[in-house]
Amino acid sequence: MAYPAELKYTKDHEWMRVSGDVAEVGITDYAQEQLGDVVFVELPDVGRRVNAGEAFGSIESVKAVSELFAPAAGEIIEVNPALKDHPEAINSKPHETWMVKMRLSDSTSTGSLLDAAAYERSISAP
Repeated sequence: MAYPAELKYTKDHEWMRVSGDVAEVGITDYAQEQLGDVVFVELPDVGRRVNAGEAFGSIESVKAVSELFAPAAGEIIEVNPALKDHPEAINSKPHETWMVKMRLSDSTSTGSLLDAAAYERSISAP
């Protein structure tokens, strides 16, 4: 699968789509392939503040439970309500299915994130 160029990526396999000072956060196609069928997503409460790299929730699949990490610092302003009843949407459309929206503390703090080409290199490296 091609990784969308407009997204920024973490080494922990989250992606972030930034629009002004708001970012949508989800997991990559690589991550959902490694997890297998997603059966549950635990997301934070709206209003919670998170730091970059901090766990903000978890994702459960038939294989494992994994933590979700914030790609940047900010405040959770919305969680995706559809994931409560349909967490499997993450498997079918991983780069379109956001988990949380956050207001970034500093919209210039995305410099440590990977672009699509760098992310693809990181997951294909032996």
